[in-house]
Amino acid sequence: MSDRPLSITPQARRAQREPHSQYALLKARRFAPFFWTQFLGALNDNVFKVGFTSLVTYETARFSGVDAKTAAFLISAIFIAPFVLFSATSGQIADKYDKATLTRFVKTFEIGIMLVGAAGFLTHHAVLLYACTFMMGVHSTIFGPVKYAYLPQHLDEQELVGGNGLVEMGTFVAILIGTIIGGAAAAFPGAGAVILACTCVTVALGGRAVSGFVPVSPASQPDLRINWNPLSETWRNLALARGNRTVFLSLLGISWLWFVGATFLTSFFSFAKDVLSANPDVVTVLLATFSIGIGSGSLLCERLSKRRVEVGLVPLGSIGMSVFAIDLYFASHALPPAQNLLGVGAFLGELAHWRILADLFLLAMFGGFYSVPLYALIQSRSQPTHRARIIAANNILNAFFMIVSSLMAIALTSAGVSIPGIFLTTALLNVVVAAYIYSLVPEFLLRFVAWMLVHTFYRIRLVHPERIPERGAAVLVCNHVSYVDALVIMAESPRPIRFVMDHRIFRTPFAGWLFRHAKAIPIAPAHEAPALLERAYEACAIALEEGELVCIFPEGKLTKDGEINTFRHGVTRIVERTPVPVVPMALRGLWGSVFSRAAQAQWPRPVKKGVMSRLTLAVAEPLEPDSATPETLQRIVTELRGPRK
Repeated sequence: MSDRPLSITPQARRAQREPHSQYALLKARRFAPFFWTQFLGALNDNVFKVGFTSLVTYETARFSGVDAKTAAFLISAIFIAPFVLFSATSGQIADKYDKATLTRFVKTFEIGIMLVGAAGFLTHHAVLLYACTFMMGVHSTIFGPVKYAYLPQHLDEQELVGGNGLVEMGTFVAILIGTIIGGAAAAFPGAGAVILACTCVTVALGGRAVSGFVPVSPASQPDLRINWNPLSETWRNLALARGNRTVFLSLLGISWLWFVGATFLTSFFSFAKDVLSANPDVVTVLLATFSIGIGSGSLLCERLSKRRVEVGLVPLGSIGMSVFAIDLYFASHALPPAQNLLGVGAFLGELAHWRILADLFLLAMFGGFYSVPLYALIQSRSQPTHRARIIAANNILNAFFMIVSSLMAIALTSAGVSIPGIFLTTALLNVVVAAYIYSLVPEFLLRFVAWMLVHTFYRIRLVHPERIPERGAAVLVCNHVSYVDALVIMAESPRPIRFVMDHRIFRTPFAGWLFRHAKAIPIAPAHEAPALLERAYEACAIALEEGELVCIFPEGKLTKDGEINTFRHGVTRIVERTPVPVVPMALRGLWGSVFSRAAQAQWPRPVKKGVMSRLTLAVAEPLEPDSATPETLQRIVTELRGPRK
């Protein structure tokens, strides 16, 4: 449940005045300087890491004691190690101090780091470059909680998905540009190290300059006493995250994405050289394709989710990631032989290579569908007083998963498993992990089923959806037209709903499994099962006392002729026990579909325009519990529905 106050926040007022496009945030002082600061930081990370990795992969002889086959995985592991060591401390710092001040401190620190890195490049000193890699990891560890705690402090809840999408897109565009610059600079004959050194220092200076425009972001808990013991504080942060089961499992879901992403990204140099027989320029093409894919997926999330936190996109993302990672394995075994390392032109000239690029693009795009809703969910459902420490817990878990990813890749490579084999292993593991997470948090899978239904068969028009409360208890009341009414309402609700449903539905295999996991409340008429009826009312009372939404279909059965049946007194019984607002709703357009009891049902119901059936979900003003009589509710729902069934 959201922790935002009922009063309109300054962010909300700003959002009402500004255009409803996520791109408008790029012109807003509260977002743009922060966006470009994190963009330049991500850019510098990748110029440095890609340049370093490219040099040790293709110019191994100039770096004593470096193994080219495992160097990329080692660099990744060193960069990630500080997240495990210092994330707990950085989360406390982000909660205790102004985030704008911390941002400027971090960017100043980056300048010093890049001076060390420049010395390493100029002297081809692997130890210095590994040390710089570790310090850049420290830099990112400190900035991570600041970054994701900053967004909900300056953006309204409806802007969180769009804002996170822009940040994700910006991060991967920065990866793309950094990859191009780092790879091109490293490959520059005779002067690669000099160009890399100058570029990294220049970008760090630019990031510090932009950070000066980040607006004041007051500390969320200025009286916090920092625990400098990283071990005990790490455990405490993980305990804070575990306090909200959905948030904690979302953190695990994001960490798993970083496991998958790290496996692919750190494999690209070896994949290009050993599998594709391609030169470093082709690595840039692979990383560019991956970055554009995840950026596209991140930006599409706002449109697909209708500007709200839509966790139904998460299973869609995981399915797509597995499908295209598996196809990448098979595509890697259908490549034409090459005598020499291919350049970009020769690589793109082979049709089989376009399948590789398509798999990478689509895998990354579905990764965007997966990650953005999870980040937005964590930000919206975490308590503001310790939100940064929740993000720190996320960074700890991310780091752990990425280190395990690097260790797995090193172990599999040492055992003789090819890079495509590593991709296939990761894809199959993704299937297992996704199935496990969705079994623990059915909300993801249920929202996915509902989202797929309403986006496959129906085009839904919403009338006053803002009247469904985003927080607090309420009873939703709706007419009952078809077997998918609950799924349609679920898909368009801003938060989970407890549906009161006929007990016979729970006997059917799929529907029973679905609604049991949705925590639907079974109910039966008094003459059939009075004990079950009483338990249903008790369950409704408990749910409402906990601030949940409860939805009931007062007709008690599906309509057989499309007309609204007489409303029964169940709603009255519910609000007598727990007086909460009652929100009447009406569905139009489902009568006549295969999901209804119409004699001439069709699949889907034909319409004059478009390829999908048109539905309407209309929402009336909430009623006080004393006014919510069956007669009043039936009259309002009938008027809302109108003549269209």
